[in-house]
Amino acid sequence: MTDLPVRALLLGERIDSRRREPERPLTATPVVMGVGSGQAIVFRYGAVVLFGVSPQDEAPFLADLAPLVPDPLPLPEEERIRIRLAPGAPEPILPDGTLLLPDLSLARLQVVADVLAKSVLLAHYERRLAGVFDGIEPLARELQRHGRRKARGRALLRQVGDVLMTLHQMVGRAEVTEKPDVLWDHPDLERVHTRLADEYELRDRSVALDRKLDLVSRTLATLVDLDQQDRSLRVEWYIVILIVFEIGLTLYEMFVK
Repeated sequence: MTDLPVRALLLGERIDSRRREPERPLTATPVVMGVGSGQAIVFRYGAVVLFGVSPQDEAPFLADLAPLVPDPLPLPEEERIRIRLAPGAPEPILPDGTLLLPDLSLARLQVVADVLAKSVLLAHYERRLAGVFDGIEPLARELQRHGRRKARGRALLRQVGDVLMTLHQMVGRAEVTEKPDVLWDHPDLERVHTRLADEYELRDRSVALDRKLDLVSRTLATLVDLDQQDRSLRVEWYIVILIVFEIGLTLYEMFVK
């Protein structure tokens, strides 16, 4: 049997699959539907996994999904593997990345799709957080070298807002370390899921992202506190100047009189 090509894409912040016309959906959550001679599994947090979908069928399908993606990514995250049907195989992953499966049941494909979808989601967060780190590093370096920073007020608030939005989306859009619902009905597939999740290091990557987000959040909180202290110090100096001016004005009036 020819290897089955699998392509996972993260199209945007979310996919409003509830607005999708029900063209022979096989399941409701996630939405599974036939696309040409293959199948597509659509996740509401913005990912879609294509199994055996030809390029001729893929293009119109993605174009059909485009109106359902409110905030599309300029360049979608992508993950590719190949599945080889191997009855009786212990479901290993070959060195070239080919996944051996004893059958191509819908439940088994859902397990594979769940891991691949979360992998591209993590890749997106890793790329986005790397950009946040690039913005934070000059601020920290400036503070280390000169004891001050150029960014103030709104610039810092924009950085804080970016971190908070990333954190909110990571917590609210997909439980990366949670097992898919399909395992409740097919507990025999749990070993497949565990093997794939380990292969793509879902838990380790999620923990690493959490640590980086915590570090960035604490760094920004420190910078914001320093900025507020500077503002308070400037206000105190303004008050002192006004008091000195008032005293000087009073002494001047007394001297003149």
